[in-house]
Amino acid sequence: MKRLSTIFAAVALTLSGGLSFAQSKYPSEPIRLVVGFAPGGAIDILARTLADKMSKGLGQPIIVENRTGATGTIAANHVAKSEPNGYTILMTAPIAHAVVSVLQAPLPYDALRDFVPVSNVAELALVLVVHPSVPVRNVKELIALAKEKPNQISYGSAGVGAMQHLATEVFSREVGIKLFHVPYKGSAPELLDLVAGRISMSIDNPQTVLPQVKEGKLRALAVTSKEPWFAAPDLPPLAIAAGLPDFDLKIYWGVLAPAGTPKDIVSVLNAEIRRALTRDDVKASLAAQGLLTVPSTPERFGSMRRSAFETWTTVAVGLKKKPQ
Repeated sequence: MKRLSTIFAAVALTLSGGLSFAQSKYPSEPIRLVVGFAPGGAIDILARTLADKMSKGLGQPIIVENRTGATGTIAANHVAKSEPNGYTILMTAPIAHAVVSVLQAPLPYDALRDFVPVSNVAELALVLVVHPSVPVRNVKELIALAKEKPNQISYGSAGVGAMQHLATEVFSREVGIKLFHVPYKGSAPELLDLVAGRISMSIDNPQTVLPQVKEGKLRALAVTSKEPWFAAPDLPPLAIAAGLPDFDLKIYWGVLAPAGTPKDIVSVLNAEIRRALTRDDVKASLAAQGLLTVPSTPERFGSMRRSAFETWTTVAVGLKKKPQ
């Protein structure tokens, strides 16, 4: 009888060990990749491209879930409050995270402490464009005109704190000019008014403005990256065109998980993201959107996030004090 009990105990131990192993295997169910903006935009396209390839590698569906509103804070809050088990993760831009932390304070979450970095994913340089009615052919002429007519050259954005707004504020501050900001409720109406000549300029997504440049409806002057950008190789960087040797402004997106997510799960997600982003078809697909793939380690992405918060929190504080 004693021997039989020992056998039963051994079998039970084996089964419980097997059950524990099965339960710890990640992922064992679908993963939700949350995006804070509507389908069809650059970040949504990026998320869906990544999710498709990661799903195949992980053997589980990755479902892109659009939780729109409040400049991405609804999505961020949802992920911050989710179980830290790797099944709910967030695609976001650290710049946006930093800015909304100031402009929409107080938030129901802490944009730094409530998340852990998984990987950087892609980055994008912006393009400075003017309506053809603006009598300038290069950035130095634009600066000279703006100094001659302070607050008379208007620029559009998708709203206060949007990337067009932030990029133009930084540029105007660096070169010492005053421009007139016209915020819209999205990129589409802003572009319509820019093409119609109701506003004078914008610093915007290359995939949005370059087709208009090709048709002669807008004039492109420069890109915001420090080096020439592959999506607009003929345009000079603002670092050269405006005489700002340290100017280097790119929007970048990455993946975050709720704070407390185990390191081994973060490592699994990071490895699959990096594997997906090194595929030639993924790089080509994102390049067609003007995006450059830039996977990273969690530690590297964490460092980038902290740097972005330091820089863009300062910018956001200035915007909050400045009447719009």
